[in-house]
Amino acid sequence: MIEAAIPALRRYAGALLRNRQDVDDLVHDCLVQALDRLHTRRSDASMRAWLFAIMHNLYASRFRRKQPRMEETGLLDATKLPLAVHPRQEDQVQVGDVMLANQRLSVDFRAVLLLVAVEDLSYAEAAQVLNIPIGTMMSRLARARESVRKDCETS
Repeated sequence: MIEAAIPALRRYAGALLRNRQDVDDLVHDCLVQALDRLHTRRSDASMRAWLFAIMHNLYASRFRRKQPRMEETGLLDATKLPLAVHPRQEDQVQVGDVMLANQRLSVDFRAVLLLVAVEDLSYAEAAQVLNIPIGTMMSRLARARESVRKDCETS
């Protein structure tokens, strides 16, 4: 079950951090901690949610506090990135706009949006991962979605 969650953990770590080495380290540390504490996991708890909670807590304790505010989001100026193939279709442009809008979100909003929309966790599981009340999680999700929507409309 842990092995099946690794691609999702890598996606989430990649969204939080842009440095590949930091992503690899975070995933590795998450897996090591999960294996060390496997005996403490509640049998009725979701394995994926448990792993995401470990990763989120590791990120919060190690990376988030060490980096300045703008660096923590791993923002990349998408207009400066070389594209292997220039998008010609409107769908590709729209996806690029959504991805850029997602990168502009604060880490708190981006984490909620990624856990619910990309990783398909329930609201309750996402709230548990982030250790926040479900109402706060739903509020952040609504504000994140609205922010992405507005950002894409102005693009």
